Amino acid sequence: MSEFLEKNPWNALRQFTNARIALGRAGNSLPTAPLLAFNLSHAQARDAVHHPLDTDVLHEQLRTQHFTTLDVHSAAPDREHYLRRPDLGRRLSEESRVALAAVPDGSPEVVFVIGDGLSAFAASKQSLPLLRAVIPRLADWKIGPVVVARQARVALGDEIGELLNARLVVMLIGERPGLSSPDSLGIYLTYGPKVGCSDAQRNCISNVRPEGLDYPLAAHKLHYLLTHARRLGLTGVGLKDDSDALLADTPAAPAISGESNPGAA
Repeated sequence: MSEFLEKNPWNALRQFTNARIALGRAGNSLPTAPLLAFNLSHAQARDAVHHPLDTDVLHEQLRTQHFTTLDVHSAAPDREHYLRRPDLGRRLSEESRVALAAVPDGSPEVVFVIGDGLSAFAASKQSLPLLRAVIPRLADWKIGPVVVARQARVALGDEIGELLNARLVVMLIGERPGLSSPDSLGIYLTYGPKVGCSDAQRNCISNVRPEGLDYPLAAHKLHYLLTHARRLGLTGVGLKDDSDALLADTPAAPAISGESNPGAA
């Protein structure tokens, strides 16, 4: 059969991207190996959406790194409701709301929330390395407990931040899986979080993973945005990300490859 396999002349370009290009063909179809790889990626993307977040392990990992943690759940009682009713994922369950309201007012400058979103793989795999990369840059900040949120949408961070009286909330959440990125993490930064904030009031850093935007570069961008959000008293369309200009005298960061699919809103 090898004599029927035609290689794509663009094959050399594959070294620059994870996108599905230059796969070759066998007759009018794909060769078997790329077809099987596609089916595997599709299965991994579906698994990422439905796989539950192991909160016990995540809390233990965070506490081992000396983070104080809290556990919350959205108003979506299970994954089926979460996927069918995005609005439920944007509000806390009554039990979680009562629990957060009872937390002593520490008025933190920033609260980090880890949400499963549409990929618990991303939340469990990328969140802790990112926190380890960014926390040393925030030595002069008053940081609240890390909140682990199940069945979470981006806007859930607004209610969490409001109840904890936080100046800023940073939501680390699993993005909608792509066929080459089932474990991509999104970062959403909101100043003055409260129920009803719009997406125009947030800044987003997307595709955080070693194969995309790596942890040091993501931490650099997040620190830049946090610093200027605190100075200006805002996030969103009024806060420009000019962090790349500060990297002009440093070695170039690796190119972002693959797919980025923010979609846990």
